[in-house]
Formats: sequence, C-alpha cells, structure tokens
Amino acid sequence: MKRLLRFTRYFISFLLFLTSIGVYFTNRLMYMRKKEDQFILDREQGAGRLDLMEYDGLPKKEVLIPSPFGYNLKAVIIEPHINKRFIIISHGVTENKMNSIKYMNLFLERGFNAVIYDHRRHGESGGKTTSFGHFEKFDLKTIVDWLKKEHGSNIEIGIHGESMGAATMLLYAGMLEDGADFYIADCPFSDFKEQLAYQIKRELKLPPRLILSVGDLFLRMRQKYSIKDVSPISVIENIKKPILFIHSQKDDFILPTMSEALYELKKGPKKLYLASNGVHAQSLNENKNDYEKVIDEFLEEYVFT
Repeated sequence: MKRLLRFTRYFISFLLFLTSIGVYFTNRLMYMRKKEDQFILDREQGAGRLDLMEYDGLPKKEVLIPSPFGYNLKAVIIEPHINKRFIIISHGVTENKMNSIKYMNLFLERGFNAVIYDHRRHGESGGKTTSFGHFEKFDLKTIVDWLKKEHGSNIEIGIHGESMGAATMLLYAGMLEDGADFYIADCPFSDFKEQLAYQIKRELKLPPRLILSVGDLFLRMRQKYSIKDVSPISVIENIKKPILFIHSQKDDFILPTMSEALYELKKGPKKLYLASNGVHAQSLNENKNDYEKVIDEFLEEYVFT
C-alpha cells in the first residue's frame, strides 16, 4: 500500500512537472512579449528610417480587413503611383507595421504602391495569440484577396516578409495558393521545430526533445495546430513564382543555413543574397546599398520583364 501511495505521488508530481512545461512553453509562444508601439516608432525615427512628415504626406488610406478568425486586421494602403503594381510587407514577430516602412520606401521608389499591416495580436490588429505563421498565413491570404477585390485580379503583387513575416509569406505561398507574382524572404526560419530546438539548446542549455514533445501536445490542445505545421521547407517546392532569399551571414538567432536550405529546395526562379553585416533582421539596416542592388537585380531579372 505504501509503495502504491509513493508511486501515485511520484506519478502526480511527474504529471504536474510535464504540465508546467507544457503551459510555460505554449505561453511563451502564444503570448510572446511584444515591443511597445511607441518604442518601435521612436527607434525607426531615431535611426533615420522613418520620416513622419514624409509618411504623413503620402496618399494613403487606413482600412480594417476582417480576418477569417473573427478579428480585424489593420492595414494601410499607400498609393502614390497610378498603376496596378503593389508590394505587401509582412513584418516580424514583436514588431508592427511601422517597422515595415523602411522596406515600403524601397518599393515606392521603384514604382510600387504598398500595403503595410499588423499581424494578429500586433499593433492595431485584433487576435489574442501569436502562431508564428500558422494562423498568420490565412490572414495574409485575406490581405491578398482583399487587394485583388479592390483593384482587380489582374494586378501585380509582390510580398516582402521579414523573419516570422517571411515564414508566414512562404507558408501562404506554399498552400498551393502562390497568389503573388514574386516573393522576398528576409531571414525566414525553414522549420519552426528546428528553430525552437536550436533556441532551447542555446538559451536553456537543455535537450529539446522532451520540451518540444510536451509543448507540442499542449499547443495542439490549446491552439489546435502542431509545431510541425509551421514548416516553410515542407511546402517550398509548391511555390512556382520567383523568390529572393536574404539573410545576414552573422545572424545567430535564425541561422543563415535555413535560408540556404530553402534556396536549395526551391524549384524555378530564385536568388540568394547573404549580407556581410548585421545580425538578425538587420540586413537592410547594415547593408543598404547592397540590399537595394540585389533587389534591383531580382526585379530586373524576374519582375520587370
């Protein structure tokens, strides 16, 4: 009897331990701490990447686009050009649409109109949790569909994504949608499970297998999807349109080998640029001239034809 009671106590303790891992892990993913909107605004202005007077002077309109998940996505449509050429900017996790303006400006200078928007649970958009591309890819589809409905199905659309935004973009394109004419993926992860395993070993110094197994079980219970579902590399071969992959060689958060792996598996038109300077999501900030040059080369080769 004592042995049974002792076993029961150990078993309950073990279940509580696993539960604590599962709840902590999923909370870290679902409710990842975001940067304050004012911090992003001050950072971009202070670095000279955002001129508010210039931005305020652009012809634009703000819209709320209903997500299929019951909240609104806040988007800004910027249309200085009388044409049907658009770029959609998909920002990274913890950021918001103001971080997209530096990319937007590159494309405005090259004759594109633009759409910048906040992902779910970011900026002015609704939504309670972050899913690192799983639910966000359907929101991106909503943005693309809305733009085509507003301006006609014959418009030309490119999508630029940074970090989680790049992974979201690839997941969207790989859903057998491929709904844009070209894609630019700046520092995406190739597989979320692999990325999480790398971060667990790096930050916690723990073997990731148990944490990921328990965490994935709780994620499926709480959010109805699996870590395995967030894998751009599993769908990259579905994408037929041109992709420019960009990654900093010094990125130690999402390793550049992830972009290299995506590039190798991508069939058809593609280009890879590994920036010399900057860490994660800093390729444009630290290599502006080369970044613009490779975009011009990509557009000339695959878009302006």
